[in-house]
Amino acid sequence: MTEQRRDVGIPARDLDDDDLERELAHAHEKRHDIFVGGTADQLANHSSRTHELEAEYLRRFADRVKDAGEKAQNY
Repeated sequence: MTEQRRDVGIPARDLDDDDLERELAHAHEKRHDIFVGGTADQLANHSSRTHELEAEYLRRFADRVKDAGEKAQNY
């Protein structure tokens, strides 16, 4: 039986700048743990949320990201 996608929090577009940065940093910190020890569904949920946070970060802070334009094409 597969796990249902759970609510992943406040939509990235609705987070203030500090919360967006904190959420994205936390997602990056947890990536390895979820990859190694999580289920396939947990990894898929994490990937989806991280993708959402990264896309919003690129939208707001492109000037802080090397090759932001190229990276944004993946979102």
